[in-house]
Amino acid sequence: MGARLRVVSYNVHSSRDDRDALSRVVRGLRPDVLIVQEGPRRFRWRTKGADLAHSFGLFVAGGGLPSLGNVIMTSLRVKVVEAWNQQYPLKPGRHMRGAAFVRIEVEGSPATIVGAHLSTDDEERPSQARLLRDSLDRIDGPVILGVDLNDEPGSESWRIVHDGLTDAAESTGCGGECTFPAHGPHRRIDTLVASTGVTIDAYRVETGPLTLAASDHLPILIDVTLP
Repeated sequence: MGARLRVVSYNVHSSRDDRDALSRVVRGLRPDVLIVQEGPRRFRWRTKGADLAHSFGLFVAGGGLPSLGNVIMTSLRVKVVEAWNQQYPLKPGRHMRGAAFVRIEVEGSPATIVGAHLSTDDEERPSQARLLRDSLDRIDGPVILGVDLNDEPGSESWRIVHDGLTDAAESTGCGGECTFPAHGPHRRIDTLVASTGVTIDAYRVETGPLTLAASDHLPILIDVTLP
């Protein structure tokens, strides 16, 4: 058996909401790996990222400004081997988007963690999904991806990203659970997926009073066994 790993993916709304509630939500989930969307990416982004990670009891492993606000954080249980970033072409008038990649080892089991956040623009989003998918297909070994797709199951972008990978929600019978907006969620636009060989042991969308105060998205969590 490979190593057990808990991964959380969470759009933290640029930390514009209740920071104490946000910290309490993440600490309560006890992630080994936290994939953040809308993390620090502007002035003093390194310091802000480190401060945010410290509030969670975690450490920054990769991302930030070079990945346009996608940040991957880890606990001391996780060994960080390598980190790199991807930026997507900018459509005039839109926000620049990207992805963060971190190769890790846990108890001798390797994996690559990927965090991404796609555009809200219907025309721009599928091309970003293709670029992300091309990057995923070039990675050797197990992959776990947490992404705010800004799109729902059945869409072109969703299909591109999920094709041939395991949708953690669907594989555990939780495909009907929505993640956005936190107040009255009715859209599943946040997803965690894994490559063949990664066993999805559990999945859940975290809800409750603290999550309503912490962000406009709900965090999603998986427990996995690495091959």
